[in-house]
Amino acid sequence: MEANQVKHVYCLTMQSQADVPRYSNRDFPPYTFIPGQSPHPTRDPDGHSYGQPHDEQIEFSVEQWQQCDAYLYGIDLFNHDYWWEAHEALEGVWIAAGRTTTTGYFIQGLIQIAVARLKQHQTYTDVARQMAAEGLDKMHPIKGHFLGIDLLKFREDVKEFIAEPGSKKIRINLALDFEQTSD
Repeated sequence: MEANQVKHVYCLTMQSQADVPRYSNRDFPPYTFIPGQSPHPTRDPDGHSYGQPHDEQIEFSVEQWQQCDAYLYGIDLFNHDYWWEAHEALEGVWIAAGRTTTTGYFIQGLIQIAVARLKQHQTYTDVARQMAAEGLDKMHPIKGHFLGIDLLKFREDVKEFIAEPGSKKIRINLALDFEQTSD
């Protein structure tokens, strides 16, 4: 490193999260991307994912969600404050689920709630509230448990976040062995 170069140090995670379960074996990126504070992951040569290939074609079905590593990794990223990265991981799942299907809208809702958490961290409170509310709206027709998520609990957490961003740490705790009840 030359004398006039600055070595970048970025936020690795927002807090210690040893008590948060993991659902995927994939490693986390070396930092969580916060726009304006760290290199863009894919566009900046210093980005943590620069030059790396995207996930191969993702296969996803409601009945087999537990086998979709991209979905499980997206949930891990979401839960461990890698919000932009969660958005990227879940976008492939959203496309595979069908963007305009009920499941597609549900995944899009998760993406919007991840973005809401990022915006709240950036202190864009009004945008965070709007994104979280829009995310919940996308999930509206689904009840019970869906894709491993207890929607009653998740909705309560997101509504508390909307009421007072930053007051509630939204986490997704997947139930890996239950019957889907989403009609």
